[in-house]
Amino acid sequence: MRGGTSKGVFFLERDLPEDWAEREALLLRILGSPDPYGTQIDGMGGASSSTSKVAIIGESFRDDCDVDYLFGAVAIDRPLIDWSGNCGNLTAAVGPFAIAKGLVRAPREGVAVVRIWQANLGAKIIARVPVREGAPLEAGDFILDGVAFPSAEIGLEFIDPADASGGAFPTGKPLDRLEVPGLGRLELSLVSAGNPAVFIDAAALGLSGTELPAELNADSKLLTRFEVIRSHAAVAMGLAATPEEATRDRPATPKIAIVGPPATYRSTAGKTIEAASIDLVARIVSMGRVHHAMTGTGSIALAVAAAVPGTTVSRAARRGSATQGASVEPVAIGEDGLAASEPSLLRIGHAAGSMAVGAEVGQSGGEWTVRKVTMSRSARILMSGFVHAPR
Repeated sequence: MRGGTSKGVFFLERDLPEDWAEREALLLRILGSPDPYGTQIDGMGGASSSTSKVAIIGESFRDDCDVDYLFGAVAIDRPLIDWSGNCGNLTAAVGPFAIAKGLVRAPREGVAVVRIWQANLGAKIIARVPVREGAPLEAGDFILDGVAFPSAEIGLEFIDPADASGGAFPTGKPLDRLEVPGLGRLELSLVSAGNPAVFIDAAALGLSGTELPAELNADSKLLTRFEVIRSHAAVAMGLAATPEEATRDRPATPKIAIVGPPATYRSTAGKTIEAASIDLVARIVSMGRVHHAMTGTGSIALAVAAAVPGTTVSRAARRGSATQGASVEPVAIGEDGLAASEPSLLRIGHAAGSMAVGAEVGQSGGEWTVRKVTMSRSARILMSGFVHAPR
C-alpha cells in the first residue's frame, strides 16, 4: 500500500508467526534485507527509507479503538527492523486496509471513522476515510506533494501525540544546548510528539534549508554530522544509553531535521515554492538519508515545536503570520486545567513541495502538552495477494 509519501507491505497480524524472532526473519526476507548492494532486488522493499517498511494490523482489544497498528522500519543493508516509532505517512493507509480486510464496518457511502491504536507509541489516531459502495474511495482531486497522482483525501487526527512520560520536550526545555564532539555546542530543540525528533537551524550547519535531497545525500561528511548530532541527542532524550547504541539499535528514531526561514526554491518536481506560501523550510533525515519529502511524524513534531516560543522551529518560522502559532500566548484555562493556545497551522516547505499541519498545544504546570495534531494524506492499495519467501 501507499500511504502518504511512503510505501510498505501490510500484513494481518494473524497471518504472521507468533514467535517474534521467526516473524522478524520472515519480514526481513520478504522485504529483501539485508542487501549489501542496497537495492532490495530480491524482495518487496523499494531500496529507500520511504519504501522499506512493514505494517502489521489486527483487531484491537481496546474498547476505544477498532484496530491495532504496529510499524516497522526495515533497514536495507543490515538485518534490523526498528520498531521504536511510527510512520505518519503510512498511517493514512491503515484505515483503508482495515476496511478492505473487513476489520472495520464502513457505511455504504460517506466517511468511515477508523479508530487506530498505534502500538509502537501507545497513542490513538483517528482516520476519516471516504468510502463508496462500502469500499475505500481512492480516486479524488486531493494533491499531495511528493505523490504523482491525485487521490481521495484522508483526514488524520493524532490524539495526545506527545510522550506520556516526558511531555512534548523530554528534557523539559524548548531549547537545549548540547555539546557534540567535533561540532561544539549546538542549539537544538528535542521534541517528542509523533516520533522523537531533533531540530537544528540549517544555518548552524552552513545550510539554508532549501537544498534538495540529492545534494545533501551526496555529501557523506554532512550525513555523518547528522548522525553524530542525532545519536548524541538520543542520549539526551533518554532514548539510548550511548550514541553508539542509538546508531546501532534505533536508526529510525529520533529523526533529525534542519529548519530555516521561509525562502523561495524549486522542488524536486521543478515546481516553484514561493516564500510567501510557507512558514518555514525543513529537510528531514530518515534512516540515514535525507527524505524525499517530509515524514508524517516529523511534520507532527514540527507543528508542535512551531507553536511553542523559543524553539529552533518557532525561531525559524514566519513571525506574525496568521498561521504561525509560536507568537500566540495561552489565552484560557480549560476544564482539563490546561492553558491552551489557539490551534496553529504550520505550512512546511519540504523538498517535494509544501504541506500544512495543525497542532493544538497547551501548558499544564509549566509543561507543554499536545491535545491533537491534524493533517491530510491519501492512500491506496497497490496490490494484494501472496508474497513468497524461501524457506
